[in-house]
Amino acid sequence: MRAVAELDQLLLDPTRLAIVSLLSAADWAEFGFVRDSVKLSDSALSKQVTTLSKNDYVEVRKGYVGKRPRTWLNLTDTGRDKLAEHISALQAIAEKARSDGAHHPRGESVP
Repeated sequence: MRAVAELDQLLLDPTRLAIVSLLSAADWAEFGFVRDSVKLSDSALSKQVTTLSKNDYVEVRKGYVGKRPRTWLNLTDTGRDKLAEHISALQAIAEKARSDGAHHPRGESVP
């Protein structure tokens, strides 16, 4: 099955897929918003963001709102491309399975 080879190994993790998918709908998202949306602790999100950032999927900016430190996350162009390719591969797998299933004889009994 050709589509399996196109699956993105980083995005096979449901948590990273959720983070990247959320960021695909925003320009920049505040760390706390992402944390709450994907229901992770600060440390768990930080670990996932580090992995995504090292692989150029996510860009991280730090700054202040007033005197309070803030971190913002953005999906890079690479991250957007990888997400689109991953979703396309998943759709191809599902479509092939539906197609193969449609050709399976329905009248066979269960042993």
